[in-house]
Amino acid sequence: MEQDFNRRLKTALTGDPGTPLVFLGNFEVEQRWARGELGLPRLSAPGGTAVVNRMDQFALLPASASDHVLVKAPPDPDHLDHLRELGLPVPTVHAVARQDAQRIVTEDVLDDPALLDVLRELAGAGARLAPHGVSELEERLSDAAGLPLAAPGAALCKAVNSKVYSRRAADELGLRQPLGWTCETVAELDAAVAAARELVEAGTKVVVKEAFGVSGKGIAVVDSVRRLDRLHRMLAEKAGNAGGRLAFVVEQWVAKRADLNYQFTVHRDGSVRFDFVKEALTEGGVHKGHRFPASLDADQLAVVEKSAALIGSRLAADGYYGVVGVDALVEPDGELFPLLEINARNNMSTYQLPLQERFTGAGQVALARHHALRLTGPLPFAEVRAALDDLLWKDGTGLVVDNFATVNAAAGSGAPFDGRLYGFLVADSTDRLGALDAEISARLARMGTTA
Repeated sequence: MEQDFNRRLKTALTGDPGTPLVFLGNFEVEQRWARGELGLPRLSAPGGTAVVNRMDQFALLPASASDHVLVKAPPDPDHLDHLRELGLPVPTVHAVARQDAQRIVTEDVLDDPALLDVLRELAGAGARLAPHGVSELEERLSDAAGLPLAAPGAALCKAVNSKVYSRRAADELGLRQPLGWTCETVAELDAAVAAARELVEAGTKVVVKEAFGVSGKGIAVVDSVRRLDRLHRMLAEKAGNAGGRLAFVVEQWVAKRADLNYQFTVHRDGSVRFDFVKEALTEGGVHKGHRFPASLDADQLAVVEKSAALIGSRLAADGYYGVVGVDALVEPDGELFPLLEINARNNMSTYQLPLQERFTGAGQVALARHHALRLTGPLPFAEVRAALDDLLWKDGTGLVVDNFATVNAAAGSGAPFDGRLYGFLVADSTDRLGALDAEISARLARMGTTA
C-alpha cells in the first residue's frame, strides 16, 4: 500500500506537499449546515454532545510532525506517548484556554484571543487551515486569524453535502440508486409522499431523510400510512411557516448484505484519486466503525472505483476539492447501490487511513471501532494501557488506541457518565481479529466499565 497520506492530502489541497497544515476536528459540521433548514423531531443528550466534540483529537492522526492541531483540551500525555512509541508523528498541539463541552472546537478557538494570535503567526509562515468540514464558523475562524482555508468555501461545501445533491448527482451520472424523490418545495413533498404512500400500502417501508442529517439523526423510517401522513402534515406546516423552503429525500427502504464506505480525493486540478473501500459497521443507522478489506469481488470493486471517478469529476466541475467519502450498499443478491450519500469532508475512515498505511500488512485484516464505556470517574490512559498492555499493537498485530479524549469527555458533574474508547485493531485472520476484539471488550468490562 502506498504510504504517506499526509503528503498526498497536502498536494491535493494546496498543490505543495510541504505546506504546513493546521488541522481542526470540527466533527458533525452538518449541524452548522442544517441551521435554518427544516428538520425532523430529534433528541440530543448533553453527554453525547460532549463526547462527539472531543472527537476533535482524531485530527492528530493525519498530521505530520511539522503540522499543527487545534483541540479543546490537552491530550493525556500517556496517550501521546503511546502514539509516539508506535512511530506515529505527533504534531504541535494547541489547546484552547477554556473550553465548553457543548461547543465544537471551532467556537472554542474563536473565543481564545491568544490562540488566534498564534494562528496569525502560523499564517505568516505559510500555514493553511484544514478543517474536518467547512461551515460559516470555519470561514469566520479563517478570517479572524488571517489563516487561509485549505478547502473550498462554506456555501459550496454545504451544497455538495446535501442529500438532495447526492440523489440528483446519481441520477445525472446514471448510478443505480433506490427508488426515491428529492423535495425542495411543498409541491415536490406532496408528490413524493403520494408515491411513497403506494409503497407503504403495499407493505414496503420508506425512509425520510433530512438533507443534512448525520450519525443516524435526521432520518425517519416509515412503515405505516398513518405515520407517513403525520410526517407529511408536520413538514408541510413547517415549510409553510418558512416561506415554502425545505430539503428532504424520500426513498424506498432496501434490504442489504453490507454497508460500504469508500473514499477518494479530488485535487485542485480536478484529478481524482481513489483511496479505499471499507465495510461500514452501523447499528440503528449510527456509525460504529469499519472493517477492511471489504468483502467485494472484482466486479463489485470495479463498480465502486468507476463510481468514485464519476462522482469526483462531478464534484470537481462544481469547484469542490478535497476528501470525499461515499456511503454505498450491497444488496443480498450482491448488486450495489454505489451512491447513497456524498460526504464531501473528512470521514471517520479518513483518520484511520494513516494507521491503515502504517500498521496493516499484506493479507491482514483490520477493525476500527469504539467501545462504549460507563464510568463513575475520569479514567487515565495509564490504567487502560496496563489493562490492555499485551493486546496493544506489537510485531504486526494488536490494538492502537487512536482517540482517548472521548473517554472522559462527559466527566465533571460527579455523576456516572458515558464515554468511548476508539481503537484500530489489526490481526492476521478474521477469527483472530474477532477474538482480540472480544478480549478487549472483556477486559474493559472487568475495569468496571461496560464495553
